[in-house]
Amino acid sequence: MLTPDALAAASTRAQALVTGLDGVIIGQGDLTRAVVTGLLAGGHVLLEGLPGLGKTELVKALAHLTGLSSQRVQFTPDLLPSDITGTLVLDRERQMTFRRGPLFAHLVLADEINRASPKTQSALLQAMAERQVTVFDQTHDLPRPFFVLATQNPVEQDGTYPLPEAQLDRFTLKLTITGLATDDLARLLTERPTGTPPVPAAATDPAGLADLMTAAGQIVVAPGVATYIARLVNATRPECGHAAATASVRWGASPRAALALAACARAAALLAGRPAVGFGDVKALAVPVIAHRLVLSHEAALAGTTAATVVERLVAELPEVA
Repeated sequence: MLTPDALAAASTRAQALVTGLDGVIIGQGDLTRAVVTGLLAGGHVLLEGLPGLGKTELVKALAHLTGLSSQRVQFTPDLLPSDITGTLVLDRERQMTFRRGPLFAHLVLADEINRASPKTQSALLQAMAERQVTVFDQTHDLPRPFFVLATQNPVEQDGTYPLPEAQLDRFTLKLTITGLATDDLARLLTERPTGTPPVPAAATDPAGLADLMTAAGQIVVAPGVATYIARLVNATRPECGHAAATASVRWGASPRAALALAACARAAALLAGRPAVGFGDVKALAVPVIAHRLVLSHEAALAGTTAATVVERLVAELPEVA
């Protein structure tokens, strides 16, 4: 458990990341806080939103703030697995050597991930789950820490491939980016007439970020809160008998969802400067952590039910204490 002084220092450093992102991404405070939460939890983030909302600038700013190396990959239908993992090439000495692909960076932006074929998308599965890639029977470790921030356009579906459930389950959080409010858009036009955001000063370095992730892991999850997380995740499974899931869900969340929810709740508590996770942390993160992992029934989808509304109903109806 963290000492009060260590907790205060870690919380201040973590808040500096949020403040730095807020200085680059105008009017998206909830988003920037959630992205930092996912980062401190050691997870991957799926960003869904229309083009031009600052997704790429967010990743670039995060790299500047943390000192992490970053790469951007534009996913297209003709992208091959070797284009992102790397491949063997013949060098001048006529020896086969491994040339690393863009996955070998701390922070990888997978832009429009749903435009790549399932074969290429599957190349990310090992990287996201195990932090390593296997090419021609050789396994190569990825840099630590390693994060994938992927984007997808929710409107344009031509030439896209829906992400398989196994890959969605690898994303710790799925966040929706919305447009700016009028005041924020006016501020953007006034302060940045060319649209170019400022370059933030570094708030930490890779070693410091690793320390923050370790500190987040030391935040306490009390037995009662852990039980609530388990009950909430299990309630998404229709066989458990909760009315919201039984009526709408075909497949519920996996144990990985419970681990992700606990990790994100720890990170949220660290950002708030609290030594232990509260029920409020869990409830606030339930939708972005759980909803994208649910598979709804055809009847529910046709009726306009969303996974987010199912999770919101579970949070509202499930008591904190059994």
